[in-house]
Amino acid sequence: MGLVAGWLAGKVTRGSGYGVIGDVILGVVGALVGGFLATNVLGIANPVSGINITTLIVAFLGAVVVVVVGGC
Repeated sequence: MGLVAGWLAGKVTRGSGYGVIGDVILGVVGALVGGFLATNVLGIANPVSGINITTLIVAFLGAVVVVVVGGC
């Protein structure tokens, strides 16, 4: 999931990915950030659980936030 979320975020924000390792790291960090934001800001209980489309969306949105805020 981290690879897919990171790759998608890289495609959306800069037009290309960050390489396999970069995409995985971005996806994992994005999942953590997305889960934190969804739980604490939006009040969604347990947004990242298992392998499903919700997890992918939360990780992707979190990864986009990481790229935009981090200015990568």
